[in-house]
Amino acid sequence: MPHFLTLRRPLVAMAAATGMLLSACSTLVQAPDQTGDIPQVIATTPISAASAPAAQAPASAAAPARANAASAPQDESGPAVAAPIDPLRPEESVDLNSRLATIDLWMRLRRGFGIPDLDTPLVRVGEQWYSSRPDYVQRMTERGSRYLFHIVEEVERRGMPTELALLPFIESAFNPQAVSSAQASGMWQFMPATGKHFDLRQNIFRDDRRDVLASTRAALDYLGRLYAMFGDWQLALAAYNWGEGNVQRAIDRNKRAGKPIDYLSLRMPNETQYYVPKLQAVKNIVMRPEAFLLTLPPLENHPYFLSVPIERDIDVELAIQLAGVTADEFHTLNPQMNRPVILAAGTPQVLLPYANASQFVHNISEHRGALATWTAWVAPRTLSPRDAAKQVGMSEAQLREVNKIPPRMLVRAGSTLLVPRGENLLKDVSAKLADNAVMTLAPEAQPPRRVTVKAGARDTVASLAKRYRVAPAQVANWNKVSVNAGFKSGQAVVLYLVPKATRSAKARKPGKARKTTASTAQRSTQAVNR
Repeated sequence: MPHFLTLRRPLVAMAAATGMLLSACSTLVQAPDQTGDIPQVIATTPISAASAPAAQAPASAAAPARANAASAPQDESGPAVAAPIDPLRPEESVDLNSRLATIDLWMRLRRGFGIPDLDTPLVRVGEQWYSSRPDYVQRMTERGSRYLFHIVEEVERRGMPTELALLPFIESAFNPQAVSSAQASGMWQFMPATGKHFDLRQNIFRDDRRDVLASTRAALDYLGRLYAMFGDWQLALAAYNWGEGNVQRAIDRNKRAGKPIDYLSLRMPNETQYYVPKLQAVKNIVMRPEAFLLTLPPLENHPYFLSVPIERDIDVELAIQLAGVTADEFHTLNPQMNRPVILAAGTPQVLLPYANASQFVHNISEHRGALATWTAWVAPRTLSPRDAAKQVGMSEAQLREVNKIPPRMLVRAGSTLLVPRGENLLKDVSAKLADNAVMTLAPEAQPPRRVTVKAGARDTVASLAKRYRVAPAQVANWNKVSVNAGFKSGQAVVLYLVPKATRSAKARKPGKARKTTASTAQRSTQAVNR
């Protein structure tokens, strides 16, 4: 999980550090337990690295007209989508029958390895963990097969060692829907603040930490910067996991003590000690799967998906139908969607399997109905969900469900809600709103509760009013006494008090946000496996 600047990861128990990756066979996934393996090895075994060549440096009801304020006038006469492209090579056509396309992608990956090897007991622990779970490895590699070509292309384009393409195996088990207990999200497990620094948008419509293309770009940007900082890929990986500030302080500490400053010589948390050995274990399995009695699925050297540029807002359900894919497949390639509509101004493309991309373009050109049945509406003032629903012409239950509004909460002024489009509202949502939409909630006012308190020896109407933060005139009225009256010691005094609010502030966005990773699985992690 990437740590950035001053963001810190709490040190967790050694036993928890032995947990591995997310499994994708169920909706809620706990990190596997290796409690019996790691602590003893770390405590009793000296760790040393084998020498290896150095790596190269990285080069629907009607919505009122009021909702029109949330939409920008756009040209609605143009096409809804553009021709499918390879996101990294948009100028080149994709030929699945070319000689290069039939090359084994695993072989290409192996040829690009360049990070010095580790040969330590922790590597053996990682190898044993994976090799004893062939079903898990099979699921993980099959899931990763959708994304590996794109990641390898991006890594090679930047001149980076291809081991970095294996990082999602240990970060999230290649599950782009993975969400950690600390709200790290996506294939590369970005925390909210780190994601924002690397321009990964997070709002009510989308979370780019789960976006396959955007999160890969951000992760490699961050890793490249860490390599430039430390000049060593193992230290860069430690910083990705622990934070560059922590790694730099560990280096400075060793320098002052006259000790070596390589990865294995630094004093680091158990999770970070295991991070690079775990990656080495995956690397060794990819290099020689037969040595571990494992089989990797065949991978050809061509894109699994193409990018289809989106020019108009379109419902997710309609996009799935026109593309001819299952909902699971669509969300696996486009996991960043938080709402049932794709906003062209905020989501420039959707990813589709090679065979379905052209089908989608053809079918959408033949489609004669509405493309989007949802739009965005900005609340003009603080409203109850009931009042907001009336203004936009939908039921309160539907408004609450689609916008995930909990009970006893108000929608604050300026909040963006998803509402049905009407015949008088056909404009697409503006880029400003698509990128910056927020929904903020406030607790409803609670009715006062009748309580009875016993007066003290010197209590008066004024003293009790001050203590309980109510008006003296109210205390006097509730107890049928004058404002200047006093009470006898032990006398029962009636008050009407408003319960303290238990909830307020911003509505939580789905999915979601620095990283505690699904990767190191030092803590329990949950994943949405679509």
